Amino acid sequence: MNRTEFIIATAIILFVAFALGWFACWLLHRLSQVTQADMGELEKMARDLHDAEEARDAALVTLEEREAQLVSQLGQSQAELKAAMDGLRDARHEAEELRAYIEKLNAG
Repeated sequence: MNRTEFIIATAIILFVAFALGWFACWLLHRLSQVTQADMGELEKMARDLHDAEEARDAALVTLEEREAQLVSQLGQSQAELKAAMDGLRDARHEAEELRAYIEKLNAG
């Protein structure tokens, strides 16, 4: 193989390598290209995700409000229960005093 044949063979190999590289790049670009339908679907998914996040935030706010309301009702119920228990204790004490007074009158 003389010098001219070597240069021609090298040029052909380099051209074939360039052509294969260009074809691979074109094929990869063609296969990974995003279509308008895909973009529309992505936009719809993003919108749905945003709506779901808003619904979650609204549910959390409602949950916090309901929890605060229930805590308030629980505090009121506990205060009423304590007042009722105090009243019952006073009534029992008064009833015991009245029984003792009646027994004392009956005995005397």
